[in-house]
Amino acid sequence: MMLPSPTHSNYTNLLTDIERGQVKIPQFQRDFVWTMQKSAALLDSIIKGYPVGTFIFWSTKDRLRSVRDLGNTPLPEPKDGETVSFVLDGQQRLTSLYAALRGIKVERNSGKTDDFADMFIYLDAGEDDQIVVTEVADLAEGTWIRLRDLIHGSFQQLAAFPPHYHERLSEYRRRIESYDFSIILVKDVPIDVATEIFTRINVGGKPLSVFEIMVAKTYDEPREFDLAEKFDELVARLEPLDYETVSDATLLQLVSLILTKECKKQTILKLSKADFIDTWPRATDAFERAVEFFRNSYRIPVSQLLPYNTLLVPFAYFFFHHPDKPSAEQRPLLEDFFWRCSLGGRYSSAVESKLAQDVRRIDRILKGRSPDYDWAVDISPDFLLENGWFNAGRSSIKAILCLYAFQEPKSFNDDSIVSIRNYWLKQANSKNYHHFFPRTYLGKKNVEEWRINNILNITIVDDYLNKREIRAKPPATYMKAFRKSNKALDKTMASHLIGDLDDFGVWTNDYDTFLAERAKLVSAELAKRIISRQIDTDGQPSRDDDYEEEAVAFE
Repeated sequence: MMLPSPTHSNYTNLLTDIERGQVKIPQFQRDFVWTMQKSAALLDSIIKGYPVGTFIFWSTKDRLRSVRDLGNTPLPEPKDGETVSFVLDGQQRLTSLYAALRGIKVERNSGKTDDFADMFIYLDAGEDDQIVVTEVADLAEGTWIRLRDLIHGSFQQLAAFPPHYHERLSEYRRRIESYDFSIILVKDVPIDVATEIFTRINVGGKPLSVFEIMVAKTYDEPREFDLAEKFDELVARLEPLDYETVSDATLLQLVSLILTKECKKQTILKLSKADFIDTWPRATDAFERAVEFFRNSYRIPVSQLLPYNTLLVPFAYFFFHHPDKPSAEQRPLLEDFFWRCSLGGRYSSAVESKLAQDVRRIDRILKGRSPDYDWAVDISPDFLLENGWFNAGRSSIKAILCLYAFQEPKSFNDDSIVSIRNYWLKQANSKNYHHFFPRTYLGKKNVEEWRINNILNITIVDDYLNKREIRAKPPATYMKAFRKSNKALDKTMASHLIGDLDDFGVWTNDYDTFLAERAKLVSAELAKRIISRQIDTDGQPSRDDDYEEEAVAFE
């Protein structure tokens, strides 16, 4: 990397570069937000010869996505191979300068338009007064001139002013045209370095995300590739499936793992633009296959129920290399992987490094071989009882919610299918999360809160059922009403992993019996999905020679 190069430019050269399309606003810059008054103050400082700060430009031949022209004014595109200066610092000042001196209209994202032709020089102002103003209604006619006319007006236009203003008009014009703007030029650096500079300059602003940088880096007009648009198209396809909450970072991790088996920020930012674009279509296809697999095979109807959105990455990696349905050997291995990651809090920290480890496990599953794990899971009834504090943000709790959703829970009152949607399940107090033994009822019985708010006391129901039918009634009371309206009540309750209502203590409002019996049933269902391993019993992972060889080869 070359050291930043201090340079300078006068007004004429700077505006010429802008109008040739060689000074651009990169897509990751914020919008132009300065008011007309603040822009006028900048021009006032220039006329008075005050310092107005240094512009920092990134000089490169790279082409970035959807670069904005100054003031959203259409300007020519530079020719292929030409160097472009992207503004890293000074966008507000540079836009103000260009808009005011050209007298253009600036369209804001809010829909408002500011006419910078309404920027004036007050000719009777003293050096200590505001010379550049935006309002002239109270000024005498002939005591002001538009800023753009001062710079670009003809000799006759300026000569029409009273003679005692001529010297002042000439002096103000000379000051603007000869003002020496300070510029630091950053050259020969990749986009991640340029955006890091941008982030450090704008310490008070929001740091750029990896996705924002990759949107800029991977933009390719000839190949019609715009990462932001491609991601939006993917989300639009996922929305009817109720999986639209996936993050953009998830897709970047997937592409990086496919290409390099690593997905740290530095790795993603160093990915080849051509390789990224080439891989994207198959990667997103694999991602959609993973979504369909979760919906159909694991019956997870919405992404909000996923213990981690990150789980889609290793599964999409699997479908990238194996577009067909999993084989009989692969299917139980994938299921074991899913539940171990979910119940074991796999992606609660160090996500990038764990994903890199886990694609090695998926590589083994692709070969029909069982991976080894260095974390244990406990699905015993006692463990579920002791560690079941209900919080919709905990991965282990979400895993059990997925188990409930797999049963396709039915409505208590008529055995109709409960509708599960993303926007209903964003928080633990959602009306769709029903405490089978209501909290108010148990609270009056002096049951401790940690026992009341247990995942084993949760069922997924329709919103109105909580509000209108159940409320704080004990289960023996409200279930009697449902028995009258629902002839298939036993089948309905089985869809909530609740067995015989007598055995579960429902008719006697026996909460301890209910928790114990449901813990057994949930534990048994989890056992169907998890392969029993040595690490779960004695804490020691088993490794075979074949696995060791593959690990060495990978390293």
